[in-house]
Amino acid sequence: MPAPAPFPRVKRQLLISDFDESMADADSDRWTFEVLSPRLRRQFDDLSHAPLAERMQFTDLCAHLLEKLHVEEGKGEQDVRAAQRQLYMHPAMVRGFRAMRDAKADTETQTTCFLLSNSNEVYLGTILEHHGLQTSTYRLFDEIVTNPAHFEPSGLLRLSRRILATAKDQHDCKVGCSANMCKGDELEAFLARRGGREAAGFERLIYLGDGGNDYCPVMRMQEQDVALVRRGRGLEKRIKSEGEPKCQVRWWNDAWEVEELFAALRNQPLY
Repeated sequence: MPAPAPFPRVKRQLLISDFDESMADADSDRWTFEVLSPRLRRQFDDLSHAPLAERMQFTDLCAHLLEKLHVEEGKGEQDVRAAQRQLYMHPAMVRGFRAMRDAKADTETQTTCFLLSNSNEVYLGTILEHHGLQTSTYRLFDEIVTNPAHFEPSGLLRLSRRILATAKDQHDCKVGCSANMCKGDELEAFLARRGGREAAGFERLIYLGDGGNDYCPVMRMQEQDVALVRRGRGLEKRIKSEGEPKCQVRWWNDAWEVEELFAALRNQPLY
C-alpha cells in the first residue's frame, strides 16, 4: 500500500483520539491485572463473557476487580502506577501526536487534540505523564474526558462511571454506547463548550479509534471529516455491518501508518 497522499489543506482541525488499542497498543484496564494479578486477569475475562443477564457494566467490573486487587492482594498506588508506566506506546504514535500538536503556525495545519476514553483519570494521567505528553510544561491534549478515579488513603484505586448509575440524567444514546458514557454526546459537548465547530474554527475533525464504542462519534462526523479506523477491531466490524459514516474512512493496522496519516493531514512530508 502506498504512502497516503496529502489531504485537502485546512487552517485548523480537531483530532479526537480514543486511547486503549488506538493511541496505546494495549488496554489500560486489563493491563493492570496482566501486570499485577494473572488470577484477576482471568476473572476479568470470565466475567466479561458471562451470560448477558449476569454481566456487569464494564466500568463497574473494573472497579470491582480493583477492590479485589487491593483487598485480596494488597496492591496500592505505587503498584498500580508502576504497572501503568510499563504499558507500551509505540514510538511512531508518540512522534505522530507530538508532530500534530507542535505544528508550525505559518506552514502547517494547526491541530487541537482531545482525548476521549473509557479508561480513567489515573491510568491516563500516569501513562501520558510518563511519556512526557501531559505534564506541567507540555500539554498534548487540550481536554481529556474519561471516567473519574482517585486513590484513597489506603491505596485503593476508586473508580466510578463518568455518568453514575444513580444520576438523574442518563444519556439516551440509541447507537449502543456503554451506560457510563456516550462518546458521541461527549464530542458534541466538547464542541459546544467552544461555541460549536465553526466558532472554534475546526474545518476538519479527525477521529482515531478502534472499538465498537467509537462508532457513535464517528457516525456524527461530516463529509469533510476523517475517521482513522484500526482494522480487525470492533469499529471496523460495526461500520461494515451497521453502515458507513458520512466522513472519509482511512484504515490502519500499526502505529507507523498512523504517523504517515498524521503527516498527510498536516500536509507535510514525513520523509
